[in-house]
Amino acid sequence: MYLWRKAANPCWLSAREEILEACSRGALVVISRPGRKRLQLEIPCDSRRASQRLIHEFGGRVEKLPRDWLKRFARQERTKPLRIGRRLLLSTKGDFQIARAVEKPPLLVVPAGGAFGTGEHATTAMTLRLLEEVTRTRKPQFVVDLGTGSGILALAASHFGAKRVVAVDIDPIAIATAETNARLNKIENVDFQLGDVRRWNSRRRIDIATANLFSELLVQILPKLKRSSCLILSGVLRTQEKEFVRALRRYKMDLVEVRRRGKWIAVLAKTI
Repeated sequence: MYLWRKAANPCWLSAREEILEACSRGALVVISRPGRKRLQLEIPCDSRRASQRLIHEFGGRVEKLPRDWLKRFARQERTKPLRIGRRLLLSTKGDFQIARAVEKPPLLVVPAGGAFGTGEHATTAMTLRLLEEVTRTRKPQFVVDLGTGSGILALAASHFGAKRVVAVDIDPIAIATAETNARLNKIENVDFQLGDVRRWNSRRRIDIATANLFSELLVQILPKLKRSSCLILSGVLRTQEKEFVRALRRYKMDLVEVRRRGKWIAVLAKTI
């Protein structure tokens, strides 16, 4: 596996983000950190040729990850966990001494560096916090996470009391990563499925559907989410907000809340 990385300012990314999203099939990760103007861009590639194409088009650099890269990241030095509401601490390090030191909330470990989502990106953080709030007063029976990536939303849903979780991604590397993260956290009630979210269908009613994708793909899968009681959707740019809200109304989905962070939004909606 290869990981393309580039440090860029927001203006550079704004002019090229749609192209990068298309090239990466939605796997582009944008990491912003407080106090830093430049963004860290990452795209996982399954071949050297694919990574070299990114360098040719956009610059940057490529790192070849060792076969045991997940274990290595899990052994990295501990950093301060990210608190998600009142019921979860999220850490990118595999040191469970943090968990032993803190009884509540429980700790979820998603190793950093996999480029599939560790909670650092604004869209992931907003989605996680909405999920935590929605599940405070009820434990969902069935949660679906479309475009699961690292599995972070699916694993968090399990932490928040979901009885059964299905997580879907088109990338086999993402599925393997998510399954590893589930084992690392000793979570067994998540069914990770390899598949295209545009073709995936549920035969049963979904209590909560989460999807942290890009706007065009979210709009494509909205008809498949009409059997969901609650939807938590993110990956939409603020410039796309009006168009996205119109799409929700077109499919008779009631907008409950919009959260904004930087140039991104996250949406909480319910079916009418």
